[in-house]
Amino acid sequence: MPPSSTSVLLRRNRVTELRRSETLVDISQEFAACDELSRSLYRVLEKLERHHDVVKAVFAFRDPDTDELSIEAGIGITADGMRSRYKLGEGIIGRVVLSAKPIVVPDVSREPLFLNRAARRRGLHGLATSFLCVPIVYGRAAIGALGIEVELEQDREFDELVRFLEVVAAMTAQAVKAERFAESERRRLLDENTHLRLELKERYELSNLVGNSGPMRQVYEQVAQVAATSTTVVIRGESGTGKELIAHAIHYNSERAKKPFIKVNCAALPASLIESELFGHEKGAFTGAHGRKQGRFELADGGTLFLDEIGDLDVSTQVTLLRVLQEREFERVGGTETVKVNVRVIAATNKDLERAIEDRSFREDLYYRLNVFAIFVPALRERKTDIMLLADFFLSKYAREHRKSIRRISTPAIDMLVSYHWPGNVRELENTIERAVLVCDGNVIHGHHLPPTLQTAEASGTVMTVTLADAVAKLEKDLIQDALKSARGNRARAARLLGTTERVINYKVRKYGVDSARFRR
Repeated sequence: MPPSSTSVLLRRNRVTELRRSETLVDISQEFAACDELSRSLYRVLEKLERHHDVVKAVFAFRDPDTDELSIEAGIGITADGMRSRYKLGEGIIGRVVLSAKPIVVPDVSREPLFLNRAARRRGLHGLATSFLCVPIVYGRAAIGALGIEVELEQDREFDELVRFLEVVAAMTAQAVKAERFAESERRRLLDENTHLRLELKERYELSNLVGNSGPMRQVYEQVAQVAATSTTVVIRGESGTGKELIAHAIHYNSERAKKPFIKVNCAALPASLIESELFGHEKGAFTGAHGRKQGRFELADGGTLFLDEIGDLDVSTQVTLLRVLQEREFERVGGTETVKVNVRVIAATNKDLERAIEDRSFREDLYYRLNVFAIFVPALRERKTDIMLLADFFLSKYAREHRKSIRRISTPAIDMLVSYHWPGNVRELENTIERAVLVCDGNVIHGHHLPPTLQTAEASGTVMTVTLADAVAKLEKDLIQDALKSARGNRARAARLLGTTERVINYKVRKYGVDSARFRR
Protein backbone atom coordinates (compact mmCIF):
# COMPACT_ATOMS: atom_id res chain seq x y z
CA MET A 1 0.00 0.00 0.00
CA PRO A 2 1.63 3.33 -1.06
CA PRO A 3 2.43 5.79 1.77
CA SER A 4 0.13 8.76 2.25
CA SER A 5 1.25 12.29 1.34
CA THR A 6 1.12 13.22 5.05
CA SER A 7 3.55 10.49 6.06
CA VAL A 8 5.86 11.41 3.19
CA LEU A 9 5.82 15.04 4.32
CA LEU A 10 6.51 14.08 7.93
CA ARG A 11 9.39 11.86 6.90
CA ARG A 12 10.83 14.63 4.72
CA ASN A 13 10.49 17.14 7.59
CA ARG A 14 12.33 14.79 9.96
CA VAL A 15 15.13 14.32 7.44
CA THR A 16 15.36 18.11 6.96
CA GLU A 17 15.40 18.72 10.73
CA LEU A 18 18.11 16.09 11.24
CA ARG A 19 20.17 17.57 8.41
CA ARG A 20 19.89 21.06 9.91
CA SER A 21 20.94 19.78 13.35
CA GLU A 22 23.97 18.07 11.85
CA THR A 23 24.84 21.25 9.94
CA LEU A 24 24.66 23.33 13.11
CA VAL A 25 27.03 20.91 14.85
CA ASP A 26 29.43 21.10 11.89
CA ILE A 27 29.27 24.92 11.89
CA SER A 28 29.89 25.03 15.65
CA GLN A 29 32.97 22.84 15.26
CA GLU A 30 34.15 24.92 12.31
CA PHE A 31 33.99 28.17 14.28
CA ALA A 32 35.55 26.52 17.37
CA ALA A 33 38.57 25.47 15.31
CA CYS A 34 38.62 28.82 13.49
CA ASP A 35 42.11 30.02 12.67
CA GLU A 36 40.92 32.58 10.13
CA LEU A 37 37.33 33.84 10.18
CA SER A 38 37.00 34.57 6.46
CA ARG A 39 38.01 31.00 5.61
CA SER A 40 35.49 29.62 8.11
CA LEU A 41 32.73 31.78 6.61
CA TYR A 42 33.32 30.18 3.19
CA ARG A 43 33.20 26.71 4.71
CA VAL A 44 29.89 27.51 6.42
CA LEU A 45 28.39 28.61 3.10
CA GLU A 46 29.71 25.47 1.44
CA LYS A 47 27.92 23.35 4.05
CA LEU A 48 24.69 25.22 3.36
CA GLU A 49 25.15 24.70 -0.38
CA ARG A 50 25.94 21.00 -0.03
CA HIS A 51 23.24 19.96 2.44
CA HIS A 52 20.36 22.44 2.00
CA ASP A 53 19.94 22.98 -1.73
CA VAL A 54 21.32 26.54 -1.52
CA VAL A 55 22.17 27.91 -4.98
CA LYS A 56 23.66 31.19 -3.82
CA ALA A 57 24.77 32.54 -0.41
CA VAL A 58 26.63 35.55 0.95
CA PHE A 59 27.97 36.90 4.20
CA ALA A 60 27.91 40.72 4.07
CA PHE A 61 29.38 42.89 6.82
CA ARG A 62 29.06 46.54 7.70
CA ASP A 63 32.10 48.84 7.70
CA PRO A 64 31.85 50.79 11.01
CA ASP A 65 33.63 53.81 9.47
CA THR A 66 31.65 54.20 6.22
CA ASP A 67 28.45 52.23 7.04
CA GLU A 68 28.84 50.53 3.66
CA LEU A 69 28.17 46.80 3.35
CA SER A 70 30.65 44.57 1.56
CA ILE A 71 30.61 40.84 0.85
CA GLU A 72 33.08 38.95 3.03
CA ALA A 73 32.32 35.47 1.69
CA GLY A 74 30.06 34.16 -1.04
CA ILE A 75 29.21 31.12 -3.17
CA GLY A 76 27.38 31.03 -6.46
CA ILE A 77 28.44 34.57 -7.38
CA THR A 78 30.98 36.05 -9.75
CA ALA A 79 34.21 37.88 -8.93
CA ASP A 80 32.51 41.19 -9.80
CA GLY A 81 29.70 40.25 -7.43
CA MET A 82 32.20 39.77 -4.62
CA ARG A 83 33.28 43.39 -5.06
CA SER A 84 29.71 44.70 -4.65
CA ARG A 85 28.98 47.42 -2.12
CA TYR A 86 25.65 48.32 -0.52
CA LYS A 87 24.62 51.42 1.36
CA LEU A 88 22.85 51.00 4.67
CA GLY A 89 19.14 50.56 3.88
CA GLU A 90 19.83 49.85 0.20
CA GLY A 91 18.36 46.67 -1.26
CA ILE A 92 17.26 43.66 0.76
CA ILE A 93 20.60 43.19 2.52
CA GLY A 94 20.87 46.89 3.35
CA ARG A 95 17.35 46.90 4.83
CA VAL A 96 18.01 43.80 6.92
CA VAL A 97 21.13 45.34 8.45
CA LEU A 98 19.38 48.68 9.05
CA SER A 99 16.31 47.12 10.71
CA ALA A 100 18.07 44.10 12.28
CA LYS A 101 15.07 42.00 11.16
CA PRO A 102 14.90 39.11 8.66
CA ILE A 103 13.31 39.51 5.22
CA VAL A 104 11.93 36.72 3.01
CA VAL A 105 11.41 37.16 -0.73
CA PRO A 106 9.33 34.16 -1.91
CA ASP A 107 9.94 34.89 -5.60
CA VAL A 108 13.00 36.95 -6.49
CA SER A 109 11.76 37.68 -10.02
CA ARG A 110 8.81 39.60 -8.62
CA GLU A 111 10.69 41.72 -6.04
CA PRO A 112 11.79 45.17 -7.32
CA LEU A 113 13.99 45.78 -4.25
CA PHE A 114 16.17 42.82 -5.12
CA LEU A 115 19.28 44.46 -6.64
CA ASN A 116 21.06 41.25 -7.68
CA ARG A 117 24.44 43.00 -7.84
CA ALA A 118 26.14 39.80 -6.74
CA ALA A 119 25.22 38.16 -10.05
CA ARG A 120 24.71 34.42 -10.14
CA ARG A 121 27.30 32.18 -11.72
CA ARG A 122 26.72 30.80 -15.17
CA GLY A 123 24.15 27.99 -15.40
CA LEU A 124 21.78 29.39 -12.74
CA HIS A 125 20.23 32.14 -14.88
CA GLY A 126 16.54 31.61 -15.44
CA LEU A 127 16.16 29.48 -12.29
CA ALA A 128 13.19 30.60 -10.16
CA THR A 129 14.48 31.24 -6.63
CA SER A 130 13.49 32.49 -3.21
CA PHE A 131 15.75 34.79 -1.16
CA LEU A 132 16.06 34.77 2.62
CA CYS A 133 18.20 37.26 4.54
CA VAL A 134 18.75 37.36 8.33
CA PRO A 135 20.76 39.90 10.37
CA ILE A 136 24.00 39.08 12.18
CA VAL A 137 23.52 40.88 15.49
CA TYR A 138 26.47 41.89 17.68
CA GLY A 139 25.52 43.71 20.86
CA ARG A 140 22.35 45.64 20.04
CA ALA A 141 23.02 46.35 16.37
CA ALA A 142 23.32 44.34 13.19
CA ILE A 143 26.91 44.17 11.96
CA GLY A 144 26.06 42.20 8.84
CA ALA A 145 23.69 39.76 7.21
CA LEU A 146 23.50 36.21 5.93
CA GLY A 147 21.56 35.87 2.67
CA ILE A 148 20.75 32.70 0.73
CA GLU A 149 18.87 31.84 -2.43
CA VAL A 150 17.07 28.50 -2.74
CA GLU A 151 14.98 27.00 -5.51
CA LEU A 152 11.40 28.22 -5.56
CA GLU A 153 9.02 25.65 -4.05
CA GLN A 154 5.36 26.31 -3.51
CA ASP A 155 5.08 24.38 -0.22
CA ARG A 156 8.40 25.55 1.34
CA GLU A 157 8.25 26.35 5.08
CA PHE A 158 10.03 29.69 5.24
CA ASP A 159 9.54 30.18 9.01
CA GLU A 160 11.52 27.05 9.89
CA LEU A 161 14.26 27.95 7.43
CA VAL A 162 14.50 31.51 8.80
CA ARG A 163 14.85 30.18 12.36
CA PHE A 164 17.61 27.83 11.18
CA LEU A 165 19.45 30.70 9.46
CA GLU A 166 19.05 32.90 12.56
CA VAL A 167 20.87 30.24 14.60
CA VAL A 168 23.64 30.16 11.98
CA ALA A 169 23.80 33.99 12.12
CA ALA A 170 23.98 33.95 15.94
CA MET A 171 26.88 31.46 15.82
CA THR A 172 28.57 33.71 13.24
CA ALA A 173 28.14 36.72 15.55
CA GLN A 174 29.88 34.83 18.36
CA ALA A 175 32.74 33.91 16.03
CA VAL A 176 33.06 37.56 14.95
CA LYS A 177 33.02 38.62 18.60
CA ALA A 178 35.79 36.13 19.45
CA GLU A 179 37.91 37.25 16.48
CA ARG A 180 37.47 40.94 17.29
CA PHE A 181 38.40 40.30 20.92
CA ALA A 182 41.48 38.33 19.86
CA GLU A 183 42.45 41.06 17.40
CA SER A 184 41.88 43.74 20.02
CA GLU A 185 44.05 41.81 22.51
CA ARG A 186 46.74 41.26 19.89
CA ARG A 187 46.73 44.98 19.06
CA ARG A 188 46.76 45.91 22.75
CA LEU A 189 49.68 43.58 23.48
CA LEU A 190 51.52 44.86 20.43
CA ASP A 191 50.97 48.47 21.50
CA GLU A 192 51.97 47.61 25.07
CA ASN A 193 55.08 45.81 23.85
CA THR A 194 56.02 48.77 21.65
CA HIS A 195 55.34 51.19 24.51
CA LEU A 196 57.46 49.16 26.95
CA ARG A 197 60.31 48.91 24.47
CA LEU A 198 60.22 52.67 23.92
CA GLU A 199 60.04 53.21 27.67
CA LEU A 200 63.06 50.97 28.21
CA LYS A 201 64.95 52.68 25.41
CA GLU A 202 64.14 56.11 26.86
CA ARG A 203 65.06 54.97 30.38
CA TYR A 204 68.47 53.75 29.25
CA GLU A 205 69.25 56.59 26.87
CA LEU A 206 72.73 57.95 27.63
CA SER A 207 71.18 61.34 28.31
CA ASN A 208 69.14 59.79 31.14
CA LEU A 209 72.13 58.35 33.00
CA VAL A 210 72.79 60.53 36.05
CA GLY A 211 76.23 62.04 36.50
CA ASN A 212 78.43 64.61 34.78
CA SER A 213 81.75 64.07 36.53
CA GLY A 214 84.90 63.45 34.50
CA PRO A 215 85.04 59.67 35.16
CA MET A 216 81.36 59.26 34.18
CA ARG A 217 81.76 61.30 31.00
CA GLN A 218 84.50 58.88 30.00
CA VAL A 219 82.10 55.96 30.60
CA TYR A 220 79.44 57.62 28.43
CA GLU A 221 81.96 58.07 25.63
CA GLN A 222 82.92 54.39 25.81
CA VAL A 223 79.27 53.29 25.78
CA ALA A 224 78.58 55.46 22.73
CA GLN A 225 81.63 53.98 20.97
CA VAL A 226 80.78 50.32 21.56
CA ALA A 227 76.95 50.34 21.51
CA ALA A 228 76.61 50.33 17.72
CA THR A 229 78.84 47.27 17.38
CA SER A 230 78.48 43.61 18.38
CA THR A 231 81.76 43.59 20.28
CA THR A 232 81.97 41.63 23.52
CA VAL A 233 82.14 44.00 26.49
CA VAL A 234 83.30 43.47 30.06
CA ILE A 235 82.12 46.02 32.63
CA ARG A 236 84.23 46.26 35.76
CA GLY A 237 83.65 48.12 38.99
CA GLU A 238 82.74 47.76 42.65
CA SER A 239 79.41 46.37 43.75
CA GLY A 240 76.63 48.94 43.53
CA THR A 241 78.26 51.21 40.94
CA GLY A 242 75.60 50.57 38.27
CA LYS A 243 77.23 48.00 35.99
CA GLU A 244 73.86 46.51 34.98
CA LEU A 245 72.60 50.00 34.11
CA ILE A 246 75.56 50.44 31.77
CA ALA A 247 74.84 47.03 30.17
CA HIS A 248 71.22 48.10 29.58
CA ALA A 249 72.42 51.37 28.05
CA ILE A 250 74.68 49.50 25.62
CA HIS A 251 71.86 47.14 24.57
CA TYR A 252 69.10 49.73 24.17
CA ASN A 253 71.35 52.06 22.21
CA SER A 254 72.37 49.30 19.78
CA GLU A 255 70.75 47.73 16.71
CA ARG A 256 69.72 44.83 18.97
CA ALA A 257 67.39 47.03 21.03
CA LYS A 258 64.25 45.31 19.67
CA LYS A 259 65.60 41.87 20.55
CA PRO A 260 65.78 40.29 24.05
CA PHE A 261 68.05 41.45 26.85
CA ILE A 262 68.64 38.34 28.98
CA LYS A 263 70.39 38.54 32.33
CA VAL A 264 72.18 35.71 34.15
CA ASN A 265 73.63 36.17 37.63
CA CYS A 266 76.47 33.67 37.60
CA ALA A 267 76.96 33.94 41.37
CA ALA A 268 73.32 33.10 42.15
CA LEU A 269 73.25 29.75 40.31
CA PRO A 270 74.87 26.60 41.72
CA ALA A 271 77.59 24.96 39.62
CA SER A 272 75.33 21.95 38.98
CA LEU A 273 72.70 24.13 37.25
CA ILE A 274 74.68 26.87 35.54
CA GLU A 275 75.36 24.92 32.32
CA SER A 276 71.70 23.89 32.02
CA GLU A 277 70.63 27.51 32.55
CA LEU A 278 73.09 28.87 30.01
CA PHE A 279 72.85 26.23 27.30
CA GLY A 280 69.59 24.38 28.01
CA HIS A 281 69.09 20.63 28.27
CA GLU A 282 67.44 17.72 26.50
CA LYS A 283 64.75 15.49 27.95
CA GLY A 284 66.27 12.92 30.30
CA ALA A 285 69.64 14.70 30.50
CA PHE A 286 69.49 14.41 34.29
CA THR A 287 67.00 13.64 37.04
CA GLY A 288 64.11 16.06 36.75
CA ALA A 289 64.73 16.93 33.08
CA HIS A 290 61.22 16.01 31.91
CA GLY A 291 61.46 17.85 28.61
CA ARG A 292 63.68 19.95 26.40
CA LYS A 293 64.51 23.38 27.82
CA GLN A 294 66.02 26.34 26.01
CA GLY A 295 68.99 27.97 27.71
CA ARG A 296 69.65 31.66 28.15
CA PHE A 297 71.85 31.76 25.05
CA GLU A 298 68.95 30.55 22.87
CA LEU A 299 66.51 32.94 24.55
CA ALA A 300 68.88 35.83 23.82
CA ASP A 301 69.32 34.92 20.14
CA GLY A 302 69.52 38.12 18.13
CA GLY A 303 69.84 40.18 21.30
CA THR A 304 72.17 40.57 24.26
CA LEU A 305 73.16 38.17 27.04
CA PHE A 306 74.34 39.90 30.22
CA LEU A 307 76.55 37.66 32.38
CA ASP A 308 76.64 39.37 35.76
CA GLU A 309 79.30 38.38 38.31
CA ILE A 310 81.27 36.50 35.63
CA GLY A 311 84.18 36.19 38.05
CA ASP A 312 82.16 33.70 40.12
CA LEU A 313 81.69 31.24 37.22
CA ASP A 314 83.18 27.81 37.96
CA VAL A 315 86.18 26.71 35.87
CA SER A 316 84.40 23.82 34.08
CA THR A 317 81.66 26.13 32.79
CA GLN A 318 84.30 28.65 31.74
CA VAL A 319 85.60 26.08 29.21
CA THR A 320 82.16 25.69 27.58
CA LEU A 321 81.58 29.44 27.62
CA LEU A 322 84.92 30.03 25.90
CA ARG A 323 83.90 27.76 23.02
CA VAL A 324 80.54 29.53 22.64
CA LEU A 325 82.24 32.92 22.50
CA GLN A 326 84.66 31.64 19.86
CA GLU A 327 82.34 29.56 17.68
CA ARG A 328 78.88 31.01 18.51
CA GLU A 329 77.54 27.45 18.81
CA PHE A 330 76.97 24.87 21.56
CA GLU A 331 75.14 21.66 22.46
CA ARG A 332 72.44 21.45 25.08
CA VAL A 333 73.23 19.40 28.17
CA GLY A 334 72.58 15.74 27.28
CA GLY A 335 72.25 16.52 23.56
CA THR A 336 74.30 16.13 20.38
CA GLU A 337 72.56 18.69 18.17
CA THR A 338 74.66 21.81 17.55
CA VAL A 339 72.76 25.04 18.19
CA LYS A 340 73.98 28.21 16.49
CA VAL A 341 73.17 31.60 18.01
CA ASN A 342 73.72 35.26 17.22
CA VAL A 343 74.23 36.76 20.67
CA ARG A 344 76.16 39.72 21.95
CA VAL A 345 77.77 38.99 25.31
CA ILE A 346 78.23 41.66 27.96
CA ALA A 347 79.94 40.49 31.14
CA ALA A 348 80.32 42.29 34.46
CA THR A 349 82.32 41.64 37.58
CA ASN A 350 83.51 43.30 40.78
CA LYS A 351 86.36 40.79 41.10
CA ASP A 352 90.03 41.40 40.35
CA LEU A 353 90.24 39.12 37.29
CA GLU A 354 94.00 39.49 36.98
CA ARG A 355 94.48 38.16 40.53
CA ALA A 356 91.89 35.40 39.82
CA ILE A 357 94.04 34.30 36.86
CA GLU A 358 97.06 34.10 39.14
CA ASP A 359 95.01 32.05 41.62
CA ARG A 360 93.89 29.77 38.73
CA SER A 361 90.22 30.42 39.53
CA PHE A 362 89.66 32.19 36.22
CA ARG A 363 90.92 31.01 32.84
CA GLU A 364 93.38 33.30 31.12
CA ASP A 365 92.05 32.45 27.61
CA LEU A 366 88.49 33.33 28.67
CA TYR A 367 89.78 36.59 30.16
CA TYR A 368 91.27 37.64 26.83
CA ARG A 369 88.14 36.56 24.95
CA LEU A 370 85.94 38.71 27.24
CA ASN A 371 88.32 41.63 27.59
CA VAL A 372 87.83 42.91 24.04
CA PHE A 373 86.35 46.19 25.24
CA ALA A 374 86.57 46.97 28.95
CA ILE A 375 84.59 49.69 30.71
CA PHE A 376 85.56 50.66 34.25
CA VAL A 377 82.70 52.17 36.23
CA PRO A 378 84.09 54.50 38.93
CA ALA A 379 83.19 54.18 42.58
CA LEU A 380 80.96 56.91 44.01
CA ARG A 381 83.78 58.27 46.19
CA GLU A 382 85.69 58.93 42.94
CA ARG A 383 82.83 61.01 41.50
CA LYS A 384 81.78 63.12 44.46
CA THR A 385 80.42 65.87 42.22
CA ASP A 386 77.70 63.41 41.13
CA ILE A 387 76.47 62.70 44.67
CA MET A 388 73.97 65.56 44.79
CA LEU A 389 72.73 64.91 41.25
CA LEU A 390 72.04 61.31 42.22
CA ALA A 391 70.56 62.29 45.58
CA ASP A 392 68.13 64.73 43.93
CA PHE A 393 67.20 62.11 41.34
CA PHE A 394 66.42 59.50 44.02
CA LEU A 395 64.61 62.09 46.16
CA SER A 396 62.28 62.92 43.26
CA LYS A 397 61.77 59.22 42.48
CA TYR A 398 60.90 58.06 46.00
CA ALA A 399 58.94 61.16 46.99
CA ARG A 400 56.69 60.46 44.01
CA GLU A 401 56.58 56.73 44.74
CA HIS A 402 55.68 57.20 48.42
CA ARG A 403 53.41 60.20 47.75
CA LYS A 404 55.32 62.73 49.83
CA SER A 405 55.81 66.41 49.08
CA ILE A 406 59.51 66.56 49.93
CA ARG A 407 61.14 69.31 47.91
CA ARG A 408 64.80 69.39 48.89
CA ILE A 409 67.69 68.28 51.12
CA SER A 410 68.99 70.65 53.80
CA THR A 411 72.53 72.04 53.61
CA PRO A 412 73.84 70.11 56.66
CA ALA A 413 72.39 66.90 55.23
CA ILE A 414 74.10 67.65 51.92
CA ASP A 415 77.41 68.11 53.76
CA MET A 416 76.92 64.71 55.41
CA LEU A 417 76.15 63.02 52.09
CA VAL A 418 79.17 64.52 50.38
CA SER A 419 81.62 63.76 53.22
CA TYR A 420 80.59 60.08 53.53
CA HIS A 421 82.82 57.49 51.79
CA TRP A 422 79.96 55.33 50.33
CA PRO A 423 81.34 51.79 50.48
CA GLY A 424 78.08 50.56 48.91
CA ASN A 425 78.29 53.14 46.11
CA VAL A 426 75.18 54.29 44.21
CA ARG A 427 73.05 51.44 45.54
CA GLU A 428 73.80 52.52 49.13
CA LEU A 429 73.03 56.14 48.27
CA GLU A 430 69.69 55.15 46.73
CA ASN A 431 68.74 53.12 49.82
CA THR A 432 69.80 56.01 52.06
CA ILE A 433 67.58 58.51 50.24
CA GLU A 434 64.60 56.13 50.18
CA ARG A 435 64.93 55.63 53.95
CA ALA A 436 65.16 59.39 54.49
CA VAL A 437 62.01 59.93 52.42
CA LEU A 438 60.15 57.35 54.49
CA VAL A 439 61.11 58.83 57.88
CA CYS A 440 60.80 62.49 56.85
CA ASP A 441 57.62 64.11 58.19
CA GLY A 442 58.09 67.50 56.54
CA ASN A 443 59.08 68.81 53.14
CA VAL A 444 62.83 68.99 53.76
CA ILE A 445 65.26 66.15 54.50
CA HIS A 446 67.49 67.03 57.46
CA GLY A 447 70.59 65.36 58.84
CA HIS A 448 68.65 63.42 61.48
CA HIS A 449 66.66 61.72 58.70
CA LEU A 450 69.84 60.07 57.39
CA PRO A 451 71.07 56.69 58.71
CA PRO A 452 73.25 56.62 61.85
CA THR A 453 76.32 55.56 59.83
CA LEU A 454 76.37 59.01 58.22
CA GLN A 455 76.14 60.77 61.58
CA THR A 456 78.73 58.95 63.69
CA ALA A 457 82.45 58.16 63.72
CA GLU A 458 81.76 55.16 61.49
CA ALA A 459 81.16 57.53 58.58
CA SER A 460 84.69 58.94 58.56
CA GLY A 461 86.69 56.49 60.58
CA THR A 462 87.46 59.06 63.27
CA VAL A 463 86.85 58.71 66.98
CA MET A 464 84.81 61.34 68.77
CA THR A 465 82.56 61.64 71.80
CA VAL A 466 79.12 63.13 71.22
CA THR A 467 77.57 64.71 74.29
CA LEU A 468 73.98 65.86 74.60
CA ALA A 469 75.14 69.50 74.45
CA ASP A 470 77.12 68.80 71.28
CA ALA A 471 74.18 67.03 69.69
CA VAL A 472 71.79 69.90 70.54
CA ALA A 473 74.30 72.45 69.27
CA LYS A 474 74.70 70.53 66.03
CA LEU A 475 70.94 70.34 65.51
CA GLU A 476 70.60 74.05 66.31
CA LYS A 477 73.31 74.92 63.81
CA ASP A 478 71.67 72.75 61.16
CA LEU A 479 68.30 74.43 61.65
CA ILE A 480 69.84 77.92 61.46
CA GLN A 481 71.73 77.06 58.28
CA ASP A 482 68.59 75.62 56.74
CA ALA A 483 66.56 78.72 57.66
CA LEU A 484 69.26 81.01 56.23
CA LYS A 485 69.20 78.99 53.02
CA SER A 486 65.40 79.40 52.75
CA ALA A 487 65.75 83.12 53.52
CA ARG A 488 68.67 83.49 51.08
CA GLY A 489 70.96 84.73 53.84
CA ASN A 490 68.51 87.29 55.27
CA ARG A 491 68.86 86.93 59.06
CA ALA A 492 65.62 88.77 59.86
CA ARG A 493 63.59 86.42 57.66
CA ALA A 494 65.45 83.40 59.04
CA ALA A 495 64.52 84.53 62.55
CA ARG A 496 60.84 84.72 61.59
CA LEU A 497 61.00 81.25 60.07
CA LEU A 498 62.42 79.85 63.32
CA GLY A 499 60.04 81.82 65.52
CA THR A 500 62.76 83.79 67.28
CA THR A 501 64.37 87.25 67.13
CA GLU A 502 67.05 88.57 64.82
CA ARG A 503 69.24 89.31 67.87
CA VAL A 504 69.18 85.63 68.86
CA ILE A 505 70.00 84.57 65.29
CA ASN A 506 72.94 87.03 65.14
CA TYR A 507 74.26 85.61 68.42
CA LYS A 508 73.94 81.99 67.24
CA VAL A 509 75.54 82.79 63.86
CA ARG A 510 78.60 84.22 65.65
CA LYS A 511 78.61 81.35 68.16
CA TYR A 512 78.58 78.59 65.54
CA GLY A 513 80.65 80.43 62.93
CA VAL A 514 77.93 80.27 60.27
CA ASP A 515 78.69 82.25 57.13
CA SER A 516 75.30 83.68 56.17
CA ALA A 517 76.76 85.32 53.06
CA ARG A 518 77.21 81.93 51.38
CA PHE A 519 73.42 81.55 51.18
CA ARG A 520 72.84 84.80 49.29
CA ARG A 521 72.10 84.54 45.58
